[in-house]
Amino acid sequence: MKKEYDFSKGEQGKFFRPGAKLKLPIYLDDEVLGYLNERAHSKGIELNQLVNQILKKEIELVEALR
Repeated sequence: MKKEYDFSKGEQGKFFRPGAKLKLPIYLDDEVLGYLNERAHSKGIELNQLVNQILKKEIELVEALR
């Protein structure tokens, strides 16, 4: 790594987009991914829809126990 970098021609905020949402990648174990893919396929929905359904149900359960 250099001791100094030249930022004299840099532009602050060049890639900033107001309202942009960051979508984080989620990494699942192969076994879990395979199972969820099969379930999503059998229900005729996308994997992300199934995972969101499962997580929302989990949130409901956790909140009900509080």
